[in-house]
Amino acid sequence: MAVLTEEQTLLRDAARTWTREKSPVSAFRKLRDAGSALGYDAAAFAEMAAMGWAGVIIPEVYGGSDFGYLSLGLILEETGRTLTASPLVASALAGASAIVLGGAEGQKQAWLPEIAAGEAVATLAIDEGPHHAPEKVALAASRNGDGFTLTGTKTFVLEGMAADLFVVSARTAGESGAKEGITLFLVPADAAALTRKALKLADSRGAAVVAFDKVQVGKDAVLGEVGKGWDLLEKTLDRARAGLAAEMLGCALQAFETTLDYLKTRVQFGQVIGAFQTLQHRAARMFTDLELARSCVEAALTAIDNGSPDAPELVSLAKAKAGEVLHLVSNEMVQMHGGIGMTDAHDAGLYLKRARAAEITFGGPSYHRDRYARLQGY
Repeated sequence: MAVLTEEQTLLRDAARTWTREKSPVSAFRKLRDAGSALGYDAAAFAEMAAMGWAGVIIPEVYGGSDFGYLSLGLILEETGRTLTASPLVASALAGASAIVLGGAEGQKQAWLPEIAAGEAVATLAIDEGPHHAPEKVALAASRNGDGFTLTGTKTFVLEGMAADLFVVSARTAGESGAKEGITLFLVPADAAALTRKALKLADSRGAAVVAFDKVQVGKDAVLGEVGKGWDLLEKTLDRARAGLAAEMLGCALQAFETTLDYLKTRVQFGQVIGAFQTLQHRAARMFTDLELARSCVEAALTAIDNGSPDAPELVSLAKAKAGEVLHLVSNEMVQMHGGIGMTDAHDAGLYLKRARAAEITFGGPSYHRDRYARLQGY
């Protein structure tokens, strides 16, 4: 377990208190039942931004606190516990990281203060197929005078209906699948010829398909260098993956603790079911895997903060392990709760659905096992 600074401890404790008091699982259930168009509570997100959560990784000069990725991960872990839906991963983490890492001064001044204040939502528009494959970019960016014309479609764009800004991967050269020739663009959501369609996901979070029908952008929309966007994209995605892994860890921890409480209170055959050795063994396995997952997640976030060269490997290890553990624990939560666990009246189903959506976002366990092996030279 990482050794936290005093500021990080205070931040984690504040997040824990707020999520439990202001954003319990019942709040998410109410949001889901209401069929929220955004997929999150805008008023709740405004409170998060007021507490500084949207600016944790943004430099102070642009309105953030620059507390680092481990600090944001601690917040995301707490929001994961209560299934709190918000643009923190999409905007305060992924979108902000892209601009911090690759943005020109004008781009940073234009967007980072608004993102930090929660007044603008930025998100990545990366994938084009049913699975995470960031190198398979077919969306075309053709030269048009001093600017570019974007044509193509992005799918499963997180917070796509709420976004004010899209960080779009496009191909300025090469074929789909090639890492060379990828360029990142900052495209405002109100750009002419840009349309979006809401997606209904199993976990009831916000996502959209975003279509670019000859969208015109200027040269000032380029994020980083033309044709050399892959490295920036990978660094941005690794930060998003590590942060999402922290949220998944929180989700798994709460699912385990809820299940453990049930094992201690549910009586069957004249004794609490937690006394049955088979269930004890299954609970012990979950506990052990959760501890391993925490080590992986915190190591990845710390490596990013320290600029360690092995950060990509540690991120893939963390995302794969968090996905596997959350899959296991969410399944066991349903199984060990028996009949009630199969009903919508119990929270078990909400955790299982969030698990399935989160584990494939930004690459599932198999994707990251393969990536880890490649990075290790296999």
